[in-house]
Amino acid sequence: MTYTSNPVLDKLPAHLQQYIKPQDYGEYSSIDQAVWRYVMRKNVDYLSKFAHASYLVGLQKTGISIDHIPNMYGMNRILKEIGWAAVAVDGFIPPSAFMEFQAYNVLVIASDIRQLDHIEYTPAPDIIHEGAGHAPIIANPEYAEYLRRFGEIGSKAISNAKDYELYEAVRHLSIIKEAQGTPQEDIDKAEKHIDDLQNNMGEPSEIALIRNLHWWTVEYGLIGTPENPKIYGAGLLSSIGESAWCMTNEVKKKPYSIDAAYTSFDITQPQPQLFVTPDFAYLSQVLEEFANTMALRRGGLSGIKKLIASKELGTIELSTGLQISGNFDSVIEHEGKPVFFQSKGPTALSFRDKELVGHSIKQHATGFGSPLGKLKGMNLAIEDMSPLDLKAYNIFEGQQISLEFDGHIKIAGEIITGTRNLQGDIILVTFKNCCVTHNDKVLFESNDELYSMAVGQEIASAYNGPADLNSFDLVTHEVSSTTIKSKSNASHTKLEQYYEQIRHFREGKNSTISRHKVFEAIRDNYPNDWLLPVELYELAKENGDHEFAHEISMHLQTVKLNNPKVGHLIDDGLDLVNHKCKTEKLK
Repeated sequence: MTYTSNPVLDKLPAHLQQYIKPQDYGEYSSIDQAVWRYVMRKNVDYLSKFAHASYLVGLQKTGISIDHIPNMYGMNRILKEIGWAAVAVDGFIPPSAFMEFQAYNVLVIASDIRQLDHIEYTPAPDIIHEGAGHAPIIANPEYAEYLRRFGEIGSKAISNAKDYELYEAVRHLSIIKEAQGTPQEDIDKAEKHIDDLQNNMGEPSEIALIRNLHWWTVEYGLIGTPENPKIYGAGLLSSIGESAWCMTNEVKKKPYSIDAAYTSFDITQPQPQLFVTPDFAYLSQVLEEFANTMALRRGGLSGIKKLIASKELGTIELSTGLQISGNFDSVIEHEGKPVFFQSKGPTALSFRDKELVGHSIKQHATGFGSPLGKLKGMNLAIEDMSPLDLKAYNIFEGQQISLEFDGHIKIAGEIITGTRNLQGDIILVTFKNCCVTHNDKVLFESNDELYSMAVGQEIASAYNGPADLNSFDLVTHEVSSTTIKSKSNASHTKLEQYYEQIRHFREGKNSTISRHKVFEAIRDNYPNDWLLPVELYELAKENGDHEFAHEISMHLQTVKLNNPKVGHLIDDGLDLVNHKCKTEKLK
């Protein structure tokens, strides 16, 4: 075990545990801690006025500190009180896995933190976005249930073959954009690759549509009215730039509806429009509305066709409750209905999400195919036949029989046995010396090999993943630090040491540090650094050293002239300090 578990995490299946990596808290530098502290102080000051009320309450409930990057162990100790947990992962993980974590009440947190150069926004998931954005809102019970339910439904959404390629492309772009010193031509090339993929995705898959819903709610959601919205989306809560931008008239506010599922987004740009839900309960209402459009609930011919197009492991559930899990290869249709399906490669049969004895991937190593529907010329489906009906039609042990289904599917052979569910309904009929044909084409033929025919009039459900998680070896991912760490040099290491000295001084760990000497070193050797001077300004103001504060302030004006892009960040940092000092004086 490479991380500290708890009762919530203990329930995670192995295929989710494979994405978890330990949070090496010692890897966070004092510059990282200063970035966290700046963003959190700015956010709490601003969001106390513009975020949903659950935000500030949630910071306390989830143990998110303003002054220190959260330790996952400490967060879990507190999160378990509300039935949740948090784990560290390396950047983006596949969407279905991300959502499945949510279904288990587990918050996925990318443990890296953005660079100082990207303090306002990063396209890569980081601990500011996940920890300070997602975690506080889950303390709201209504929202927490929405998140769990979203994960439960979203993890069943079917992808198409291009979705994973797009996921890999977005992951790659987020990594190189956050990495220090990436040539602009590399970023341009990666962005063009994503544009090309997005322009050639074809019909959006279920996972693409539900990912849109996730983006416009969990990541970039507003709540209230379009005229007076509050922020609850993690992407906005964690972005000191976009949280302010989204409240301007430049960003269009639309009432939230299922239309959001069909509204695409660009992860690399500020969003030109946002959706506003009236309350958290309405989020669940729209989610259920969307779920009603999914193959999970509709099944049928379109459901199995989605699974075939996905080229991923999926499950169809028949009207008898029999579940077939595998990579579906083909389907024969008749009058708009599937009359025969075929999987390719390891396939398992289950009932109520539990694998049937004798029907593992060992027994069906090369695939599984079966007729579906009613027998030709009969109104009574096999699944609806009583034991007397089955005997009347010679569908019982020891009988040599030929059955013709609608759609010209025939099966002939000797019946060996039948498999029933707990309610006594027949769900499988097993033959030997069996031949299955469609018109004149042989679909399956055996002599000594047994053949099991699935019993089911129709496909009631189709969804991503296996019915029984234990049927397949899903542990195929190796955790690796694919995020690119900044290369350190002697100069940068020295700068980190200065940040650490001031941090220790502020926290009372070392009161002998000369803040004046640190300032002089920063001014002379790191003229573009602005965050440490802001922290020194804060200490000078708190200690009533107005002359020193003025000297720092004048230096920061020079930094602004040399680098106008950070001017507003400096002004915001100084304003926070001045407002705090003014408030304390009034007290």
